[in-house]
Amino acid sequence: MQKVTSLAQLTDLKAHEPGLMVLFGGESCGVCQVILPKLEVLMDEHYPKIKRVYVDCHATAEVCAQVGVLSLPTLQVFLEGQCILEAVRTFSLQKVVEDIKRPYELVFE
Repeated sequence: MQKVTSLAQLTDLKAHEPGLMVLFGGESCGVCQVILPKLEVLMDEHYPKIKRVYVDCHATAEVCAQVGVLSLPTLQVFLEGQCILEAVRTFSLQKVVEDIKRPYELVFE
């Protein structure tokens, strides 16, 4: 998963990637560290065309603050620059996979 370290980099990815998943987490966030590899596997399996990036909110707090991320983990999925999903704090990875299915098919198939 590519690491994003600036707001400009994140904004550019949102504007130019047809599919983008952003996981906002932190090194000391145990839940973030547990879901990261699981999310990678699920995305590889179901949605390989969505680019995945990670923002470490402990290392780049200003990026998280500027996009309004106040709780960890936060997951955002963008298709064609539009946020189609935002999951905050406690969420089911399986539900995330289900919620992305229809919009993904409309964009990529």
